Amino acid sequence: MKVNVTVDCTPEEARAFMGLPDLRPLQAAMMGEVEERMKTAMRSMDPEQILKTWFGGAAPGLDQWQKFWSQFGPGGSAPSP
Repeated sequence: MKVNVTVDCTPEEARAFMGLPDLRPLQAAMMGEVEERMKTAMRSMDPEQILKTWFGGAAPGLDQWQKFWSQFGPGGSAPSP
């Protein structure tokens, strides 16, 4: 015996039926906070601060980025194999 059940509902209705919380207000608050932090970093226009904001402090220092990219520019020397 095979039984098929088709349920036609929206995702919000499915979450409410299953007892899951509505996370839309939390998501909106978090995205607002992320947007505000990005605007603050962009206003300062400090590339190192922007990288720290994007990567959570795990970004390498600006001098390391400059060393890395300088080897590809004019006068730069790529490391030998």
